[in-house]
Amino acid sequence: MAEAADFMGTSPSPARRWLRRTGALFLSLPLLATATLPLASGAAAAPEARAPQAVDRTKGVVDVSVDALTPTAPDEDDTLTVRGTLTNTGKQTIRDGRVDLLVGQPLRTRSALDAAERRTAHVPGVDGTPVGGKYVQEIDELGPGRTRDFSISVPVKELDLGTDAVYQLGIALTGSASQSYGQVLGIERAFLPWQPEDFDAKTKTAFLWPLISTTHLTAETSSNDQQTRVFEDDGLAKEIGPGGRLQQMLDLGSSLDVTWVIDPDLLASVAAMAEGYRIKDGDRTIAGKNRAVAGRWLTDLQEAVRGETVVALPFADPDLASLAHRGKNVSGSLSHLKSATDVAALTVETTLHVKPVTNFAWPAEGAVDPSVIDVATSAGADTVIARSDSLSETGNLPYTPSAARPIGDGTTAVVADARLSKVFRGDLLRAEDSALAVQEFLAHSLMISLQDPGEPRSIVVAPQRMPSGSQAQAMAKAIQTLQAGRWTELQELTAAAKAEPDPGATTRVPSARAYSERLRKQELNITAFQQIQRTQRKLDDFSTILTAPHRVVTPFGLAIHRGMSTSWRGRTAEGNTFRDGVEEHLITLMRSVQLIDKSDAQLSGRSATIPVTVKNNLVQGVDNLRLRLTSTKPKRLKIGDEGYDEQSVKLAGERVQTLKFDTNANANGIVDVEAQLFTADGTQYGETMRFRVQVNEVTPTVMLVIAGGLLLLVLAGFRMYHQRKRAARREAEQASATPGDADEGTEPATNPRASTGDDAPCPGPGAGEPEQPSDPAPDTAAESTDPSGPGERVDR
Repeated sequence: MAEAADFMGTSPSPARRWLRRTGALFLSLPLLATATLPLASGAAAAPEARAPQAVDRTKGVVDVSVDALTPTAPDEDDTLTVRGTLTNTGKQTIRDGRVDLLVGQPLRTRSALDAAERRTAHVPGVDGTPVGGKYVQEIDELGPGRTRDFSISVPVKELDLGTDAVYQLGIALTGSASQSYGQVLGIERAFLPWQPEDFDAKTKTAFLWPLISTTHLTAETSSNDQQTRVFEDDGLAKEIGPGGRLQQMLDLGSSLDVTWVIDPDLLASVAAMAEGYRIKDGDRTIAGKNRAVAGRWLTDLQEAVRGETVVALPFADPDLASLAHRGKNVSGSLSHLKSATDVAALTVETTLHVKPVTNFAWPAEGAVDPSVIDVATSAGADTVIARSDSLSETGNLPYTPSAARPIGDGTTAVVADARLSKVFRGDLLRAEDSALAVQEFLAHSLMISLQDPGEPRSIVVAPQRMPSGSQAQAMAKAIQTLQAGRWTELQELTAAAKAEPDPGATTRVPSARAYSERLRKQELNITAFQQIQRTQRKLDDFSTILTAPHRVVTPFGLAIHRGMSTSWRGRTAEGNTFRDGVEEHLITLMRSVQLIDKSDAQLSGRSATIPVTVKNNLVQGVDNLRLRLTSTKPKRLKIGDEGYDEQSVKLAGERVQTLKFDTNANANGIVDVEAQLFTADGTQYGETMRFRVQVNEVTPTVMLVIAGGLLLLVLAGFRMYHQRKRAARREAEQASATPGDADEGTEPATNPRASTGDDAPCPGPGAGEPEQPSDPAPDTAAESTDPSGPGERVDR
């Protein structure tokens, strides 16, 4: 009855834990009294006067390492072999040592497995009795710091295993150091699953096999027709190359009954590498050398997944929890999830030639709350991969329920078993860590089947997203044991999601308060999503003016998806650097289409034209762009009818275009003029160019010309005035020289001046009337037919 509360994701109540610990303490008291007795059969008992030695609460002065245990799940006809090493970590030489195998009592609950896993010190009785006999290995002497290998093989029948259960197998070194008697100086434990006969109703297990990597591709491409992709580094080539992490995942997974869970970004990156790629090297790029490696990896993957179910995550594996907790507060962020889901199916189908399943969402570590569920299903997914340490059981089930849970609104939560999913953590580089992880996984797997053998259930295992090579090898070894089908049957994730839900299993999604604070601290912050949206708006504006927008939209759109990847968790600085690089490169391209700076100008006259030049340094042309020239003082300098004028810009790649704007000046002075590019929808493009125009409606030169003309007119008038006065004087002189009343018949003299010598003027017509100022005077002298004398001026 005490085991009724022992179910996935829960722990015994405090009262039960207290009772258990108290009972264990009383149980261990008589055992401690005999701790000084040697474990070897036939050994002499220690003298009664010797005080009992305290039990060491560590594993002892000798480090016992279990490097291999085969077979991992033996049957009654097998021989169990345990191999490992002994390392003397103390300061004294160990003599008369021997390595024994200890078989403990059967463990029948998962909580009992957890308790045994936590125990480190040797507890006589609890750790079992030695097999003894010839199944030991003698170690005559082991000096300080020295290491010895050991290997013990025992027929399984000699272990005297009973009913189906999980047994704890201890590997202990007994010997003497400072004491003259033998005692346990070091111990290691491993779980031994025992199921000699197949179950009729087997537990079904779906094991996820993730092919996911970090971001390696940049948004940068070469300007050639193929748009050769540029990688940040050559790290991906190492992962897919011989011995690399992803190469091992592929090789191992191709022979296992697993469900492939793939990030399409990985496929797109490897495909780009296979087509030829470049790597950033400071301010330049160099050619990548692993094109053939990428091609082989893709070919092998295509063969491995042929006819298999492939679950495609949204492109670049976006961080669903970050979107739910922060990104949704930035307008437009959720639209990226739908776009990433749409491009995922196309990428997988194009690259692997299989139609993927895209209705699964996988939050980081399977942690969920209502907002994570809402975001995860907003792009079309109807199944969320959770984990039992997040969506934990609240009932009183004595067994581990099936994974599928209806959680409302047509959404299914596939709850992966937390203990099975977390077994293969750590680097597992040491053979011991790997071997013990495999045994722990198999022990929990068998224990689930033993909980209720008559009721088969459906279990899901969701390991870490990016297993290392050593982790992948350990997982593969465990799965190979399960494939024998003795107590479990492997199935696909899609089948687990469709399995009949357990009516007693919880379907309540935990509240936001229950979400892991550790995971929350790893999420993308709101600044990251604001930057992503800022970059997206720039991309939208830029693409509208391009004649071949796909050359920019595709690489930058995918790079924006990568900016919100789950892989940035725990790598905040690297994520910020990546997003900054995407935005900065886009700005650089946008600045390739800009106005050429113009110096201040002078405008003479009432009308003139102002030239403005646009340059396009892109390899493709631009269109749907308008140039607006605006006068800040239209009453002084008018451009167009409204104080500004616009002209369309259509410019081929790597070209410049000069547009001329007509202006009208109404007054002299300085006018600030602004030139600005706009997209077709009126969005400002690029920076405003400002320059000054000095307006001179009547210029100094014109004023000088006019003044000169007026002066000439005055001089001409003055000259005409004096000419008329001279002419009038001559006429008066001529008139005074003519006789007033000559005698009849007398001939007039031909030279009046000579005849009279009188200089008095001759009265002209109207003699005797006073001269009026307005009377016109002759403008020429009396015409003479005689030849002109020398030096005489002639007025014409």
